Amino acid sequence: MSSHHISHDLTELLTRGVAEVIHEEKLAEKLASGKTLRIKYGIDPTSPNLHVGRAAALLKLRTLQKLGHKVVFIVGDFTAMIGDTSDKEAERPMLTKDEVQSNLKTYVRQAGKLIDLDAAEIHYNHEWLGELSFTDLCEQTNQFSVADFIARDNIARRLKKGSRVSLREVLYPVMQGYDSVQVHADVEIGGTDQRFNMLAGRTLQEHYGQAPQDIIMLDLLEGLDGRKMSSSWGNTINVEDEPNDMYGKVMSLRDELIVSYFIRATDVPLDEVREIERKLAEGENPRDAKHHLAQAMVTLYHGAERAKSAGEFFVQTFTQGVIPTDIPEVSVTEGTPLIDTLLLTGLVKSKTEWRTLVDGGAVEWMKEDVRVTDSAELAHSGTLRLGKKRFLRIKIS
Repeated sequence: MSSHHISHDLTELLTRGVAEVIHEEKLAEKLASGKTLRIKYGIDPTSPNLHVGRAAALLKLRTLQKLGHKVVFIVGDFTAMIGDTSDKEAERPMLTKDEVQSNLKTYVRQAGKLIDLDAAEIHYNHEWLGELSFTDLCEQTNQFSVADFIARDNIARRLKKGSRVSLREVLYPVMQGYDSVQVHADVEIGGTDQRFNMLAGRTLQEHYGQAPQDIIMLDLLEGLDGRKMSSSWGNTINVEDEPNDMYGKVMSLRDELIVSYFIRATDVPLDEVREIERKLAEGENPRDAKHHLAQAMVTLYHGAERAKSAGEFFVQTFTQGVIPTDIPEVSVTEGTPLIDTLLLTGLVKSKTEWRTLVDGGAVEWMKEDVRVTDSAELAHSGTLRLGKKRFLRIKIS
């Protein structure tokens, strides 16, 4: 690889979608030195789906693999049961072992869409966290003060409100930090919400006589509605969404997030992204930029062929008003509430989601062009459209 290429790749690696690097000059030197670095990235399997908010980190890992470094992927099967509060305004529920195990199965496979798993090291942190003694814990926690922990924004806010902060939450950063000791991490990658936890890794590594890891901290990707992307809010694009769904979700993205998604969730070259940004500023229709974005994102996870047909499906269905032919069909008895039918088919996940769709005017009977305005409406024969991309043909049996 030519030195121009390395320096260009390195500059992009350390700046694209990056909020902060600790310590940038040292890290740039290390990355250019030819030494193989151990790059740590950890994910707690708290829900079954990885969403594209993780794409920025996974794309960085992919670049680092191409540059010859070792990705150390940690599945936090132990920490997931404890719960990280970094991005939470309330205490996280402790998950059971079974919940974690069922989420786990899909995690590594999903990450494998962007990184080469055969070339990576994969660890589960119960391997070492489950073995620690009380003595070890005392030694580790002695490296931190309670004041450090409660000075964090979200914890300070909760304490001020009088909300409960459990003692186990205080231990979470210690656990994540100890992961770095165990895998001898040279670099850790994570979101800005992980700052405290990643710094804890540096503290503990020094305590155990290791060189402290450098840190690449990434800006968080917003959800489709502009809030934080979170499975619990349903504003996510998931890595394993079907091509048509993924395409449709990208098309529903708020216009002001287009550039942010290009930077953080695709590998479209930055000069191309700047050009798109310039055109949008000059008044180009955001829909064109979204098509480009949707193509790039679906290609990343499903390949160019499927991205192309998802684009064609979208145009046919939504801009030309064609009802797709492969709509799921369901037979129900007369007098069945629509919500029961939709929950049964899995088209909506909850009554809350259904009410939100109805209140937002996003549900209609296709042929009659009639909007559903009452969330208690009963099912009748016809084709129902929910939002832009969900359809259901209902027959009364």
